[in-house]
Amino acid sequence: MKIKYSQHIDFRIKMRKIDYDLPDKIFQESQERYYDSDTGYFVAIQRVKLYDKRREVMVAYDQKGEEVTLLTVHPLKEGQKENRVENGRWRKI
Repeated sequence: MKIKYSQHIDFRIKMRKIDYDLPDKIFQESQERYYDSDTGYFVAIQRVKLYDKRREVMVAYDQKGEEVTLLTVHPLKEGQKENRVENGRWRKI
């Protein structure tokens, strides 16, 4: 499988001062995945150490055949995941 980063995720990595390899690590290792019905993309979530705390971080991605494009990355706020699942925006896959 070929994994590439979008220009947007490159910008977010720099802006949020996130380790460059973290989005790929989350995508590869995450056991928690969703389909985002608002965007049509997939979401991988993993609890990682970020900013000296353990927190859930999401990576949105698009997959076409054997090519995956990581689109954006950001730490989730308290209750954000639960809210999106509860209101049906994110559906577990």
